[in-house]
Amino acid sequence: MGHSRVAILGNYAMQFAARSLRKAAKVSGLPVDLYLADYGTADMELLDPGSGLYAFKPDFIVWHESTLALRDQFYANREDDRLGYALSAVGRIRAHLERLERDLPGCKVLYPNHPAGFEDNLFGHYGYKLPTSWHFQLGKTNHLLNELAAEADNLILVNAWPVGRAEPLTDYAMVVNADLHYTLPYLDWMADTWVRIIRCHQGRFVKCVILDLDNTLWGGIIGDDGIEGIQVGSLGVGKAFTRLQKWLKELVGRGILLAVCSKNDEDVAKGAFLRHPEMVLRLEDISVFVANWESKADNIARIRQVLNIGYDAMVFLDDNPAERDIVRRHLPDVIVPELPEDPALYLPHLIGLNLFETAGVSRTDLERTRQYQEEGRRQQLAQSVTNMDEFLASLGMKARITPFQEQDVERISQLTLRSNQFNLRTRRYGVPDIRRILQDPSCETFSVSLKDTFGDYGLISLVVVELTDDGGASIDTWIMSCRVLKRTVEELLMNHVVERLQARGVTRLSGEYIPSGKNRLVEDLLPRLGFQPDGENRYTLLMSDFTPFQTKIMTLGQDDK
Repeated sequence: MGHSRVAILGNYAMQFAARSLRKAAKVSGLPVDLYLADYGTADMELLDPGSGLYAFKPDFIVWHESTLALRDQFYANREDDRLGYALSAVGRIRAHLERLERDLPGCKVLYPNHPAGFEDNLFGHYGYKLPTSWHFQLGKTNHLLNELAAEADNLILVNAWPVGRAEPLTDYAMVVNADLHYTLPYLDWMADTWVRIIRCHQGRFVKCVILDLDNTLWGGIIGDDGIEGIQVGSLGVGKAFTRLQKWLKELVGRGILLAVCSKNDEDVAKGAFLRHPEMVLRLEDISVFVANWESKADNIARIRQVLNIGYDAMVFLDDNPAERDIVRRHLPDVIVPELPEDPALYLPHLIGLNLFETAGVSRTDLERTRQYQEEGRRQQLAQSVTNMDEFLASLGMKARITPFQEQDVERISQLTLRSNQFNLRTRRYGVPDIRRILQDPSCETFSVSLKDTFGDYGLISLVVVELTDDGGASIDTWIMSCRVLKRTVEELLMNHVVERLQARGVTRLSGEYIPSGKNRLVEDLLPRLGFQPDGENRYTLLMSDFTPFQTKIMTLGQDDK
């Protein structure tokens, strides 16, 4: 994966923020190139298209404005002007975002909001009712920032208040002596948050929570205590486990997968999900259920095989320190939080870790658990047939291939952000980028939806082809969900790409494989589809040399069901 280009702007001494960001990036394995603007020059850098900021061409801008400095600016206004402070402050940010959208398309701005604790108490609590007070305008500024983030695709509003942390945000002696407006531990925490967001927008984020059961999802040991003896529900410590389950249920609703990895008899373990009246989570919420007496590290490897995701996209929750240690040693990429001893603290601890950043949410997220359960049944079928052709034919696959549609823009963007393995050039596109491609007459776009006898995969693959004036074309992006590997989807899609390009008079198609460290899966994609080498990792296909592939997939028309 290439380096992320990150620019840092602010209205206080930002050198320590840059140091914290470098440290957090190194710890997380995120290679970055940093640009640190000179002290107090944020607005000038953003306004001047000839500035060092624009020459740097950042992928991300961290724009951190000190609430203390903004408070000083607020009081520099006349009292009559303070009434419109929030509107003016957010209007200024909006104008910069619009300029960046035009001159640095694709660049994301990480802007921390303004945490509580920086009020002045000049009017006590009456300040919340007084429109000309800092109390009132600070709250209004944060509210308007929320609204701006909802409509500005290039703004990522960052929560600047550390959940569950008691350390002070500011050392006022350092404010006076060094113009350092935040403590070093706070800057370390904030930099970790920035890096987590950047990783997320590069397709590196948590996709699955793997759950132990006894004393993790409920109190007690179900094999000893029985279903009626475990602690979950509205009484005693059971309330802590119920709150945790409700939170996990919400994660399922936004597309996070849940898996079970428990040392238990499977029928006994499943009994709680099926028959306990106060269980919030049910079997339909679990994508993969593994309960046996084997090593949890081995079982997590089995879960990964079914889900076909990276270990670094998994979080493992277990109350037992020994089990946590075994998983950390054998599967170092899996995220293993150190759970508190008191179950009442499980949930606030996990919330404070903020493990579940996302770059977007689509309709497909709500279907993800069902889709993986269906995939488990497909794998059972695969084990029962004698050859691949028989297996593919038995699936009864049907595909619909169309140009990009407006209603699919969110899902298409998400697929570019989430896909790491079957990703020919590892291009990442936000929603505005996809809309630009959709409207670009020099681009041919292809999206594939697939279903079979077990269920509907949804939109699972996409190709973007750029046309050139000399009768040629090149592949900008080719992505496919790993859930449909070895289903001949890429061969079917290649047939359609060539057919449409030939209809537009294209005589040759070029392609490029850019290694990322995670996409070895597509190293041989282009030569396998008939492309000839044309340089290092570059290939060309002459349309006249192409022979259509045979597949086991029926192509549906627009009106077919």
